[in-house]
Amino acid sequence: MVQYATARLDASFAALSDATRRGVLEQLERRDASITDLAETFHMTLTGMKKHVGVLEQAGLVTTQKIGRVRTCRLGLGGLDAEAAWIERRRQIWDARFEALDKVVEDLKQKEKVDE
Repeated sequence: MVQYATARLDASFAALSDATRRGVLEQLERRDASITDLAETFHMTLTGMKKHVGVLEQAGLVTTQKIGRVRTCRLGLGGLDAEAAWIERRRQIWDARFEALDKVVEDLKQKEKVDE
């Protein structure tokens, strides 16, 4: 289970690391689109867009369906819940550390006032 979760997070974050792929996801939030439409929108070749969509598909962020000669892309069913949960856990850890640091700084300020 841990290895699967780690592999999924790795694939998702790798897919999200590229601005074009993030843009594709934003485009697909509005409506489903063919690979040809996406390639035109992002001013790239059909082959280049197929590679981007393939990375998103491997990460489970996008699904494709071929009907006739047209391959239509839509957002994947998995969403970003696991990725958001991972980020939230890191945020909570950092918040706790910063709160502890704030307390140390405040204690030092109080001690400095007393020492004066």
